[in-house]
Amino acid sequence: MDTVTTIAAVRAQVQRWRSEGLRVAFVPTMGNLHEGHMSLIEAARRHGERFVASIFVNPMQFGPNEDFAHYPRTPREDERMLAQAGCSLMFMPDVTEIYPNGAERATRIEVPGLSRILDGEFRPGFFEGVSTVVAKLFHIVEPDVAVFGEKDFQQLTIIRRMVADLCMPIEIVGAPTVRDADGLAMSSRNQYLTAAERALAPRIYQALQAAAARLKAGDVDFASIERGGFEKLGSAGFQPDYFCVRKADDLAAATAAAPELVILTAARIGKARLIDNVQVRRG
Repeated sequence: MDTVTTIAAVRAQVQRWRSEGLRVAFVPTMGNLHEGHMSLIEAARRHGERFVASIFVNPMQFGPNEDFAHYPRTPREDERMLAQAGCSLMFMPDVTEIYPNGAERATRIEVPGLSRILDGEFRPGFFEGVSTVVAKLFHIVEPDVAVFGEKDFQQLTIIRRMVADLCMPIEIVGAPTVRDADGLAMSSRNQYLTAAERALAPRIYQALQAAAARLKAGDVDFASIERGGFEKLGSAGFQPDYFCVRKADDLAAATAAAPELVILTAARIGKARLIDNVQVRRG
């Protein structure tokens, strides 16, 4: 595996692969990799002959009360994991390479509507930062396919909309959420949990599963399902931001006729803010 830090080096390598007629797959990450990321890498390898991963902690998606400086960074371990996973090229730029004029003055991309609901309501500007950096990375790598985790379901939906709206010739693949044995979705933020909080954390998935069971049984009282999930998390010791049932294709309000729904939640416990979702196919 080659490790590069400049846009020019990425483009030169990808151009060589293109001249050989090879299909390029891409996984953008912020590093601090875990088994959930490895599943994205495995999916990328199934969709391409050469594989690029980026490691970049994006300052544009951190709010004023979110500590960009203390986000966990493990570049050497990330490099080892990517090499073992069969990565072809690791792109690890610094902030000035991606934002030469500073992130504050950079051109920005927003996906209207989708960016300001759910997580976007509680983290203003977050998805604008995500859309902008992903668009820049797509322009740098120019992959045939890019892989994103379904755990970040709203992000995946936004990226798909951005790619369609901007006519980018990139296939977006969603990889299933990877969970620990007790159901907790793998996340870099899990390391912020104390032992007691970690013991409680699987309640999030349990609340999602309970809501999914009601939907599969034909219950269409979405307000009641949302209220029930919110209350379950609150009584378990979480501070839930939201617990919502939405249409899976566009995150619009759920309807009884929608064949595919998704239940999404975000909840805080201690220093951690955890997100998760469960998709439900009916009929």
